[in-house]
Amino acid sequence: MPVMKFSVSGKSENPTKLVVNAGKFKMIIDEPPNLGGTNEGPNPVEYVLAALGGCINVVGHLVAKEMGIELKGLEMTIEGDLDPSKFMGKPTNERTGYKEIRVNLKPVTNADKATLDKWIKAVEERCPVSDNLRNPTPVKISISK
Repeated sequence: MPVMKFSVSGKSENPTKLVVNAGKFKMIIDEPPNLGGTNEGPNPVEYVLAALGGCINVVGHLVAKEMGIELKGLEMTIEGDLDPSKFMGKPTNERTGYKEIRVNLKPVTNADKATLDKWIKAVEERCPVSDNLRNPTPVKISISK
């Protein structure tokens, strides 16, 4: 299968608010007031969690279908812990990003535990967002005028 290219574009509307175009969709990324924002949208690290959830949902249903599991629904809670010190310019040895991300899935299915264990293992292996979070991905930032 050929490599697929995905892209988004964005324009800053103020120091904390970015309007992003993703295909025909617009997303607003902002910060809450306690981080200097206007709270007009989720913040960037919440979008990371949401992207992981969206990917798990898609891959989870795909894998369930392949395995013959009747997946009637999937609820999830995703949370992560990060220290905002470095982001705020304070000296620290802590990393800027999440220290840990925890995902709790509640599949609506009659599949047994052994089957669900195989299912979640396949989902974790095949979710591109999970892969990007688990493994280093080169990020190249450039400036154009």
